Amino acid sequence: MNEITVQLTKDGSHTLMSSLFDDSYHAHNGAISESQHVYIDAGFNALDTHFKQVNILELGFGSGMNAILTLQKAINSRGKIERPIQYTSIEAYPLSVDIIKQLNYKHRLSPELAHLFDLLHSAPWNRDIEIIPRFTLHKVHGELQNFKTSQNDFNLIYYDAFAPSKQPELWTQNNFDNIFKIMEKKGMLVSYCANGQFKRNLKAAGFKVKAYPGALGRREMTRAWKE
Repeated sequence: MNEITVQLTKDGSHTLMSSLFDDSYHAHNGAISESQHVYIDAGFNALDTHFKQVNILELGFGSGMNAILTLQKAINSRGKIERPIQYTSIEAYPLSVDIIKQLNYKHRLSPELAHLFDLLHSAPWNRDIEIIPRFTLHKVHGELQNFKTSQNDFNLIYYDAFAPSKQPELWTQNNFDNIFKIMEKKGMLVSYCANGQFKRNLKAAGFKVKAYPGALGRREMTRAWKE
């Protein structure tokens, strides 16, 4: 049984604690702050501008934090998205509606984005759903090991699984070999994790790996590219 509890982090935003993995979904020093730094500032904002469409693969939809922050960044001052975004997220343990309702993220969002946050969570699983024009969400209810897709589908990976010590099956060499195959050239992977074996596995898969300053007192996070 996976009991989920809501906890307050130091930046005032909620994280979740999983009893199954004995781990939190986000940093206790600041849930929103960490996701903004790792996946938006170091990831989405840094993606090569030559891509005409952003094709994101996220490991762990969880609270929907990375998805709503991506939307927030992508929508311009005119309320439009300039580069189309296909957002695919794999989640083996979807959250209940009751837990989602307890999260305080919407209090920090505009009314428009708060509505989109609800749409992200209410979107059906395992099919493409256009949340707004030029932003399509596809939530996959399943495991990374069983995920099938065509070659070279993605140019940005949000690798946001529980820590290697808590969920080791998601940090194996085979997983990164498979991810490398489905990425476009110049595509990028970002993760809060800076574990040494993780980086060695990425390099063995063919990625060029660089450390990057971590969020909220963490020394490093990881960015990797397919050249």
